[in-house]
Amino acid sequence: MRVVIGVGASRGVPYGEVLGLVDTALAEAGLARQDVARLATLDGKTSEPGLLAAAEELGVALVGHPAEALAAVAVPSPSASALAAVGTPSVAEAAALLEAHGGPLLVPKRRSTAATVAIARLNPQGAPK
Repeated sequence: MRVVIGVGASRGVPYGEVLGLVDTALAEAGLARQDVARLATLDGKTSEPGLLAAAEELGVALVGHPAEALAAVAVPSPSASALAAVGTPSVAEAAALLEAHGGPLLVPKRRSTAATVAIARLNPQGAPK
């Protein structure tokens, strides 16, 4: 099974914190790092060193989406603080769902001190060619 991991992060998040949270969420879903197709986040976070290093460690791309696109995605765990900070009530869940092209959410938002992650199953039929 191929999955997308949505990631939200505070500025300066250590990549080890991101990877630790990713590994915990993957284990919760019975998945492994090799199941990850890519990481997805807010477009303003695609140059965040901790996220780039985590994507490199996983051997996947880090893709970004605009806040407006993320805000249009219905999520189970919206956040008023995320809406105030970045203009969307969800980064991790919304990015995972948007990038999964219609695949379901497998692991809802999980938090650490400076990061959030969520996992969605990639829908290969919905993916752009």
